[in-house]
Amino acid sequence: MNHESTPLWEVFIRSQHGLAHKHVGSLHAADAQMAINHARDVYTRRNEGLSIWVVRAADIVASSPDDKAPLFDPAQSKVYRHPTFFPMPEGVQHI
Repeated sequence: MNHESTPLWEVFIRSQHGLAHKHVGSLHAADAQMAINHARDVYTRRNEGLSIWVVRAADIVASSPDDKAPLFDPAQSKVYRHPTFFPMPEGVQHI
């Protein structure tokens, strides 16, 4: 099986000490289970992975950098979404 006929998968790993999955790379695999197995073999070492996500690259929908203004500018008018809008009690950390 060659790469042209095998789907491309994006790989996300959650480390033992992390709270979120992080994109670590891409690979070709025939199906999701094979992609997970390959991702384990290629992107995790010394048992540091806690969880693996694989997503077909063709299924990812992304905004374009050219759409930055119309996509993000409306949020600037919603000041209540900014953390500076709320008073923080003394001693509160990691919010």
